Amino acid sequence: MFSLLDIIGTMAFAMSGALTAMNKRLDPFGVFIIAFVTAVGGGTVRDVLIGRTPVGWMLDLKYVYVIILGFILSVIFRKKFDKLRTSLFLFDTIGLGVFTLIGLERGILTGLHPIICIALGTMTACFGGVTRDILCNEIPVIFRREIYATICILGGIVFFVLKEWNLNDDILYLVTCIVIILVRLMAVKYKWYLPALEHKR
Repeated sequence: MFSLLDIIGTMAFAMSGALTAMNKRLDPFGVFIIAFVTAVGGGTVRDVLIGRTPVGWMLDLKYVYVIILGFILSVIFRKKFDKLRTSLFLFDTIGLGVFTLIGLERGILTGLHPIICIALGTMTACFGGVTRDILCNEIPVIFRREIYATICILGGIVFFVLKEWNLNDDILYLVTCIVIILVRLMAVKYKWYLPALEHKR
């Protein structure tokens, strides 16, 4: 289940990056680069922080193949994604849930405290999207009022609470991902936002 979710998350973020780049009318090479950095950006930052080098995608070419496949599918079926923003949002949301989980697991395997694991999960899920948005000249979603990184933190808390119940790992992974995805969908549908901090002079 973990390996399957890893592949799904990589594919989802690659397609999210490709769709964003095509929306900005970049050339094929530019679209591929944005797809690539979106898919591996968060994981690369995480691996460097925990001293896991060379980073994951350099040691296992399956990630490169999955990103290439995601890029090709995005280009071929770009006309099918008639509601580009909806498609981008869905792929980004799936990636958010899966990559949070992957970051949590990497932290646990490294023997880190649960709080640090949750921070790693949040970085893994968010930093690829931050890189994508910056390269595409957008304000990163994580810095907008939209609830984004907070959902990853919530997912991390749910993960460790459920882990105390000694659930089967596959069920634990699946429930954590579903919680993150559902909360993000509900936050957008019902317009849940964190309050903006204003400084009045």
